Amino acid sequence: MPDFKEIPDYTKWRLAAQCAATLPALYDRVFRMSLGEQYDSLEQQIWIELSWMVLQSVQELSLPFHNAHYLAVTMQTVTTILFGPEYRGETLDVADDKSVILVKRCPFREHGCHAEISEEQFFSRCMTLLLTAIPMLNKNYSARYVRTMCTGDRQCEIKIQPNPPLEKK
Repeated sequence: MPDFKEIPDYTKWRLAAQCAATLPALYDRVFRMSLGEQYDSLEQQIWIELSWMVLQSVQELSLPFHNAHYLAVTMQTVTTILFGPEYRGETLDVADDKSVILVKRCPFREHGCHAEISEEQFFSRCMTLLLTAIPMLNKNYSARYVRTMCTGDRQCEIKIQPNPPLEKK
């Protein structure tokens, strides 16, 4: 039997991330029938809590998040660290202080399909995590989904931009 230290870090990371990406689909399959409509609201709370893990990771790694470009790059980095090397994407700066995250391969979608659950559930999880994490990192920014693989698009496109100025009363 190989010594744990002899297993390459990349392999350990890939296997741990694969397990993490499969768990939501397995929980969905097992608990949705028992909990019914209550399942979605309970699960959403878990993904909101995961946003705190994103924040902690960003802080621990001292990743930048002061503008749209850095928010996009930082989210790509943390998402890959937390959910594994199967996650594939890139970021594009599309305008002055506006960036887009392009997701070309999603481990949740891939492993969820093997667990035979609805793609709508993948989107709900991803949306909750990202729409909570971006303003948590920088309250002056928000994210908006333009395209999603879960709804049949070729890739996901998530626009990150400054919040519109508040109108004074």
